[in-house]
Amino acid sequence: MTSAPQDTLPLSVAAASTPDPVEFAAPVEGPTRYDVVLSPIGDLLLTSDGVSLTGLHVGPEEGRSPSPEPTWHHDPGVFGQVRKQLDSYFAGELREFDVPLAPSGTAFQLSAWRALTTVGYGRTASYGEIAAALGRQGAARAVGMANNRNPISIIVPCHRVVGANGKLVGYGGGVSRKEYLLRLESGAQR
Repeated sequence: MTSAPQDTLPLSVAAASTPDPVEFAAPVEGPTRYDVVLSPIGDLLLTSDGVSLTGLHVGPEEGRSPSPEPTWHHDPGVFGQVRKQLDSYFAGELREFDVPLAPSGTAFQLSAWRALTTVGYGRTASYGEIAAALGRQGAARAVGMANNRNPISIIVPCHRVVGANGKLVGYGGGVSRKEYLLRLESGAQR
């Protein structure tokens, strides 16, 4: 039996199991490479150390593009696999990314971001649930702060984190983009 897409958020789709946490690489020293790619939620600024994806940034508000730093090198060739997977994701065909990731952050931030990767496609979790998964009951605000500093949005799915009451709260790219991503994952946005 096929069910119709949900009309309310947070959304949930059937998942076989909880994904394993993604292992992050340490960023490689050297120049930052970048490219800007188009997406249904606006321009996305991709950064890389030449081996792994180090950033996927959504513009701060609709209509404004994220900007590269003047010292970065424009190198679109580094991002072929990321672009292909993002296109498949936005077409509703990809549920799990498998590009190598190397975010920079504190030990706590890295653990919080790793925990985000266990929130499966079409699922949501609260900040408190992420804190509990980290063994840090009562650290929901710290998880929220780490979530806010997530440098690899969409792929490290900070858009899947909601308030304790299930409400859509906070997203660096704006709540309307967060809602778009959640609806995409439910099948309602296609």
